[in-house]
Amino acid sequence: MNESKNLELENAINDNCPWSGNPIDENSLTTYKGKIVGFCNPGCRDKFEKAVDLFESLLLAP
Repeated sequence: MNESKNLELENAINDNCPWSGNPIDENSLTTYKGKIVGFCNPGCRDKFEKAVDLFESLLLAP
């Protein structure tokens, strides 16, 4: 999910981490549905990516 296209802090759609509420960090960005989403640290980013992968796989399950 982590793409390098314009993966810069100023391009993020949020200012605060959705998990912790802390300010986002330039080393903790990812993309989701074509938008750049920021997190306060790589752990929060990775937790988000795992959750998205899980839910997307559940939606595809028969």
